[in-house]
Amino acid sequence: MEGQIWFLTRSLQLTSFQAYKLRVTHLYQLKQHSILVSVGQDEQGINPLVKVWNLDKRDSGSPLCTRIFPAIPGNKPTEVSCLSVHENLNFMAIGFTDGSVVLTKGDITRDRHSKTLTLHEGTSPITGLAFRQAGKVTHLFVAALEKVLCYTLSVKEYPRLDLDTHGCALNCSALTDPSQDSQFIVAGDDCVYLYQPDERGPCFAFDGHKLLAHWHRGYLLLLTRDNKSPNKSEFGSRETSPTEKQVLTVYDLDNKFIAYSASFDGVIDVLAEWGSFYVLTHDSKMYVLQEKDTQTKLEMLFKKNLFVMAINLAKSQHLDSDGLSEIFRQYGDHLYIKGDHDGAIQQYIRTIGKLEPSYVIRKFLDAQRIHNLTAYLQALHRQSLANADHTTLLLNCYTKLKDSSKLEEFIKSSESEVHFDVEIAIKVLRQAGYHSHAVFLAERHAHHEWYLKIQLEDLKNYQEALRYIGRLPFEQAESNMKRYGKTLMHHVPEGTTLLLKRLCTDYQPSRDSADRDSLDRMPGNKASSEEFIPIFANNPHELREFLEHMIEVEPRSSQGVYDTLLELRLQDWAHEQDPENKKILQEAALSLLKSDNTVFDKALVLCQMHSFKEGVLYLYEKGKLYQQIMHYHMQNEEYGKVVEACKRYGEQEVCLWEQALGYFARKEEDCKTYISEVLQHIEQNNLMPPLLVVQTLAHNSTATLSVIKDYLINKLQRESQQIEDDERKIRQYREETAHLRAEIQELRTSAKIFQKTKCSMCNSPLELPSVHFLCGHSFHQHCFESYAESEAECPTCTPGNRKVMDMLRAQDQKRDLHDHFTRQLRCSNDGFSVVADYFGRGVFNKLTLITDTPGGKAGTGSLEADLQRDLLMHTKRNA
Repeated sequence: MEGQIWFLTRSLQLTSFQAYKLRVTHLYQLKQHSILVSVGQDEQGINPLVKVWNLDKRDSGSPLCTRIFPAIPGNKPTEVSCLSVHENLNFMAIGFTDGSVVLTKGDITRDRHSKTLTLHEGTSPITGLAFRQAGKVTHLFVAALEKVLCYTLSVKEYPRLDLDTHGCALNCSALTDPSQDSQFIVAGDDCVYLYQPDERGPCFAFDGHKLLAHWHRGYLLLLTRDNKSPNKSEFGSRETSPTEKQVLTVYDLDNKFIAYSASFDGVIDVLAEWGSFYVLTHDSKMYVLQEKDTQTKLEMLFKKNLFVMAINLAKSQHLDSDGLSEIFRQYGDHLYIKGDHDGAIQQYIRTIGKLEPSYVIRKFLDAQRIHNLTAYLQALHRQSLANADHTTLLLNCYTKLKDSSKLEEFIKSSESEVHFDVEIAIKVLRQAGYHSHAVFLAERHAHHEWYLKIQLEDLKNYQEALRYIGRLPFEQAESNMKRYGKTLMHHVPEGTTLLLKRLCTDYQPSRDSADRDSLDRMPGNKASSEEFIPIFANNPHELREFLEHMIEVEPRSSQGVYDTLLELRLQDWAHEQDPENKKILQEAALSLLKSDNTVFDKALVLCQMHSFKEGVLYLYEKGKLYQQIMHYHMQNEEYGKVVEACKRYGEQEVCLWEQALGYFARKEEDCKTYISEVLQHIEQNNLMPPLLVVQTLAHNSTATLSVIKDYLINKLQRESQQIEDDERKIRQYREETAHLRAEIQELRTSAKIFQKTKCSMCNSPLELPSVHFLCGHSFHQHCFESYAESEAECPTCTPGNRKVMDMLRAQDQKRDLHDHFTRQLRCSNDGFSVVADYFGRGVFNKLTLITDTPGGKAGTGSLEADLQRDLLMHTKRNA
């Protein structure tokens, strides 16, 4: 029926409603709104009406018509040729056959909210309209039979720009989607042109008279006549005879291939909806063109070996990286089989990150394919996906090719572009003999061990290795000197010694002058000098210089430093022949011993090994080993030194004189002089009993009585004198004892007459009251009370009596010192004198209590004890 608008659902169900009384000429369905704009006629004649339908609202079962207005430009009756509506519902453009374009601005669904104006007037019929929105700028493309132009609607004056001087037939223009930058497509007979708002873009040469152009999802659809001599383009040229074949072609402009092509009879229109193309023909048939899925498309291209096209297709379909990698692999395999190894390796490079590298490497291990393998490995490293084996293989490729430039380019890449295992690279380069490259790589990436290993073991550049160590931080410099110190000392002893001096004092890494000025001095570090002594095993001169420097700079160096230096100085002293130099070396060695920094035992052993007499004697004296000193002189038969040692150390160890006497007694040669001197000292200090002296000298076969005659005579004279003194004292003590006993008896049996006329304290005449004591002293009572410490003791006799009492108490206390007595008896040369001394102290007396009254004799003993006590308390005893 005429004037109806039909709706076709996705399930192909048809519905319709009566829109016009006569016919419908144009329809425009908005994509983002349920708004349909139609052009048709309700009356005979040329008076087209525009109706706007709201499909979501109903009016008596039909969509609601929200607006109706006539489509007449300038009140001139003319037919509508094309229609376009902006998606924002603010613009609607209508093209006419007389070349006019009417623009409706505002809400196109309401009369009062919009206004209509004639945007364009011309002589050529309008064949196509399209709105383009880019940000806030709105353009309107206008296509006529003879030209193409563009209006800018976001500017008040609506400026116009002519884009081309030839146009297209009706329905032969379209607007691409935003992915193609929303370009305006114009399909001419020879070419398809693409336009931007300000210029013409690319064009594609497609022969054939164009009947229809459409764009959907990246595809350009063209309907052309199937004849080789098309007629000239006219406005109504789309109409064809029923028997004329039409060719429908779908182009993929991005990938540049024909996606579909087929002949149809009497095509009315082609619609794009629900992801498919719908072809409507005159014989009331509708064909559906459904796009194959991407995998099916790719398989079809693979069968035809169209890998480039497959790759482009996959990219346009936004296939994931795994899918693309598989296409690249298949393409690479195809080129490899064909023998295009260069092309194949380029495709394999594009699979890096997805395809296992060993799959490609195995194909190119042949020596003739080494260039291709190198290219692949380079790409693998650039993407930081290479492992140690890949680095090894790539470097081996470089070395096999002897491509030094590529090799240098590879290893001298910037720090941020290193894509390989540096240590593996150093190993490979070293094995291949590229030592300079390996050294460069090791230095640049701070692989100090490898740098030094190559310099010392391969290049034998000892000076450079020494310089390099001097620039390292303290910990690394220390460890490397411990590792390579012996080698460096053997070849560059002076430089190595200087570096070790720096390392063990106040180490600072050596820098360039610019760096030294720009950087502040950091706190220094010190290594243990003793740890580096083994390095100088074969360089005693340098070792001596090093150790002397250390004790000069660091007086508190470890004992090992002093011990080693002492050994060196003793060696020099032992081998020196010049007496003056030998004296200097002797003083130097003694100065070390006197510094108290050497280990006593080690120093003693060293001095004994080198027969350094002065040092041995000094150490014996320092360690208070006096007997060893005398034995040393005895071993060397230095008789005078033996006597001198006895004189110096005899007070500390009295047994030295006894040992000296025994030593001289055992000598066969005549030692009378020394024996006499020893005997004289023994006699003076009473160091040995005479009998022991005689027994000791009896072992000497040369000793005669004349040797000890003087000693014996002097000894006997002294003994005689001692006996006389003792007898005299005995007589004196007996007389004093008799006098005391008589005095005691007198006190017991007769009265004591006090005849003192003067006070013993103030020496003034006595006056009553007075105090008298049995000792004969008398005192004024006031003097006695002032000076007396006790009422029962005489103030004058008290100090003497107290002294005697203290001596008695001291003897009582020493009675129990058995350990002290035993030790003194064991150590003394004259044990008899010790025993006699303790007899005198009463150690061996039986301890009895004065209060004891054994068997009726208690009265007499008690009386004598009381008298003794009274005598001590009241009588002044003369010593």
